[in-house]
Amino acid sequence: MPQSIEELTDLLELEEIEVGLFRGRQPDTKLQRAFGGQVLAQALTAAVRTAPADRYAHSLHGYFLLPGRTDTPMVYDVEAVRDGGSFSSRRVVARQGGQVIFYLSASFHRQEQGFEHADPVPPDVPGPAECPRLSEVMARLSGRSADFWDHEWGALDVRYVGDSRPGGSLEDGVRPAQARVWVRADGDLPDSLPLHQAVLAYASDLTLLSASTVPHGVMIGLNVQAASIDHAMWFHRPFRADRWLLYDQVSPSASSGLGLSTGRLFQDGTLVANVAQEGLIRPLKQQ
Repeated sequence: MPQSIEELTDLLELEEIEVGLFRGRQPDTKLQRAFGGQVLAQALTAAVRTAPADRYAHSLHGYFLLPGRTDTPMVYDVEAVRDGGSFSSRRVVARQGGQVIFYLSASFHRQEQGFEHADPVPPDVPGPAECPRLSEVMARLSGRSADFWDHEWGALDVRYVGDSRPGGSLEDGVRPAQARVWVRADGDLPDSLPLHQAVLAYASDLTLLSASTVPHGVMIGLNVQAASIDHAMWFHRPFRADRWLLYDQVSPSASSGLGLSTGRLFQDGTLVANVAQEGLIRPLKQQ
């Protein structure tokens, strides 16, 4: 995964091979498979490159079919499904080594006036400065150094607020699987809403599935085989990915080796995006 915001933005600078066909680079990483958020963000960027300039992504839905390799570029083939009076639809097929590994459908909308309402931000959430870096929390739980996690997540600044495991700060006896983090790009980004949306798509995959493991005393990567299966996002209002966003995550269900998690993203007290993801959370057999 990219170690700096400069590397992340470079990763989103796709090479246009021909009209509607783009090639995405790979970052320097120790991971054995491509990070799902990277594939999601690159596919969204490819779709944006073919959409009318006056329309912005308001929703996307992606399906992860095969794990991506980290040593080979990915190719994104964009189909311009429809351009209507105020909406545009795009379908993206991601291929690697001749195999389809990911599908994305994205919808773009010309901004207009309309009704307004939104969920309020959760009360009494400690600010980012009061919360430890997620890499420090992961180091305590995994036994791997914080430097290892910072190497993989260097493009993002993530602060751990808490979760609902027994004794956790979010334990309330009603929702067994909750987790919250603060997240932002670790550096300044240009004034481009499509870029900020792509960076948020990238960041949205980092912690969401983990919310579904909170009540079970396990950790993805140690005693759980995990993989994103599908990922959906809805962008409600403009935001900046280089300013703090509160990521409020809840898992309403886990069963049959699958976990479902939903997330709300708030900035400056305003709901700016919603996310949903289902993924594999298969317990690993103890040796």
